[in-house]
Amino acid sequence: MEKSKITKIFGTDKRVVVLGIARMADAMGNSFLIVVLPLYIASKSVSGDFFGLTETLVTGLLLGLFGLITSVSQPFTGGLSDKLGKRKLFVLLGLVIFTLANFSYSLAHSYTLLMVIRTAQGLAAAFTITASLALVSEVSTNKTRGNNMGIYNTFRLIGFGIGPLASGVLVENGPYHIPLFGEIDGFVASFCLASLAALVSALLVAFLVTDPEETKPSKRKMKIRVKAKEEGKLLDPIFALALATLVMSFGFSLLAPIEAETNQRLSQGAFKFSLEFSALIAALAISQPIIGKASDRFGRRIFIVIGLIGLVPIVFSEGLVTEPWQLITARAMQGICAAMVFAPALALAGDLAEEGRTGSQLSVVTMAFGLGISLGSFVSGYAVRFGYVVPFIAGAVMAALGVLVVVTQVPKNVEVLE
Repeated sequence: MEKSKITKIFGTDKRVVVLGIARMADAMGNSFLIVVLPLYIASKSVSGDFFGLTETLVTGLLLGLFGLITSVSQPFTGGLSDKLGKRKLFVLLGLVIFTLANFSYSLAHSYTLLMVIRTAQGLAAAFTITASLALVSEVSTNKTRGNNMGIYNTFRLIGFGIGPLASGVLVENGPYHIPLFGEIDGFVASFCLASLAALVSALLVAFLVTDPEETKPSKRKMKIRVKAKEEGKLLDPIFALALATLVMSFGFSLLAPIEAETNQRLSQGAFKFSLEFSALIAALAISQPIIGKASDRFGRRIFIVIGLIGLVPIVFSEGLVTEPWQLITARAMQGICAAMVFAPALALAGDLAEEGRTGSQLSVVTMAFGLGISLGSFVSGYAVRFGYVVPFIAGAVMAALGVLVVVTQVPKNVEVLE
């Protein structure tokens, strides 16, 4: 597409901004559930038994299932969007499924139904994430990709950060009297608002986003490399970037499954927990555009390495906190370090992606993000029985391993300027 035909908002391609805003509304609705679902289960609104597992472990499984399903599905949805050359269609399909699934929580009162709905959400995210990131990458150049990834992720993360805050307020201040519908509790209000947010996202994408003219159906087979082509390296650089993203996101999700334990340890309620959870997201959202733009100029790898090194002591310290303000501070610092990993890793993967395989190759990184979220939830829900600090020790060790992978497997001199 000729530059003169590209509509820009504040110097950025309109489609990047609109996709970011749409994903912001969707992410806000989805992140409601991170705070609401553990409280929903703890409130005894869910009846029955799930294979004899403890409530905390079931909560971890439920939260982690989303990332697991999303991660497994993303290479296939990314490859299919490459094959058809229809990014917008895949984004819309995912958002419509989100709309229906989010509302369905208000009708579910068994663990089995919650698992089914969470699975549907995971599939929806697989459609939406791979297609939207591929579209952002394809409307970018090597000079703007870091900045565009940072802007896109910032909008998305603003929504992701607002969601827990809003849900904490909704749950604590319910029930509500709605004209024509009667009285609903805070949980149903949260589920309905999450559904509305996904619907708004779908409408924004439907009317304001178009596929790039350069994106054509691809006849190339989906190809995900694990082994490096370069002599002296073990891992393909995109796969190494995926591992770095996995260990970064692993630390994201350590807190959510142990909400009850955290609230008890710090003598707090749902609102303070939502502040602690959102501190990471807020810092990540603020930092990403700045770091993404800097990576366009100074290179991607240096930021990734520094971010992973910083995560080691910060994640460990979260297991030692005794006051809410300490956890808020640590989570904010974690968000800044995570920003150094996330936007540059996505941009570098986009720089390295082969033509006609953008969706499938970027899906390796986004798949790793989801796997990290899922794995972190599973580990945290199980490991907390051995002591509150144990999940955070695991997160620190994972970050240290990430440093080793990036330093040894991602080349220093990847050209990022055209």
